[in-house]
Amino acid sequence: MWIAVAIIFLLGIGNFAIHRAVLESGHPLVGQMPGFVRSVGGRLTIVAEFVVLLAALLLAANGWPALAWAYLAYTALNAGAAWLILTGRV
Repeated sequence: MWIAVAIIFLLGIGNFAIHRAVLESGHPLVGQMPGFVRSVGGRLTIVAEFVVLLAALLLAANGWPALAWAYLAYTALNAGAAWLILTGRV
C-alpha cells in the first residue's frame, strides 16, 4: 500500500512540473483560460492539481492501492497534452 502512495507522490511531482511548464510556455491556449484563473497567475489550476493529488494519496493510503494505476493514466494524459502544447502541435 505504501509503495502505491510513494508512486503517486512521485507522479504528482511530475504532474506539477508539467503543469508549471505549460503555464509558463506562453501558449495561446493558456491565454484562453477564464479571466479569474489568469488573474491569480494560473495558481487556481495548480490548486486543482493539488486536490487531485491529495485525493489520490488519501485513497491509496486508505485501502485503494490500485488507484496508482489510475493516477499513472492521469499522468500519462497530462504528459501527452503537455507535449502537444509545448511542441506547438496544438
